[in-house]
Amino acid sequence: MKDLVLQIAKALVDNPDKVEVKEIQGDKSTILELKVVDTDRGKIIGKEGRIIKAIRIIVGSAAAKMDKRASVEIIE
Repeated sequence: MKDLVLQIAKALVDNPDKVEVKEIQGDKSTILELKVVDTDRGKIIGKEGRIIKAIRIIVGSAAAKMDKRASVEIIE
């Protein structure tokens, strides 16, 4: 899932080399922390949060296939 978020984020931003994704594993859940440059944060969030919502839905669906839960957080 880390690679999935990384690929999506790199495709959206102007500075793909500065995108970082940190994966924190739990028993049945995973938290993916997405870090981008300040100027690219709006491109990840999108209008009214539509893009980040879509990313969270995709990651949640991928995690459900593995009987896990996952969430994506944007780190400042």
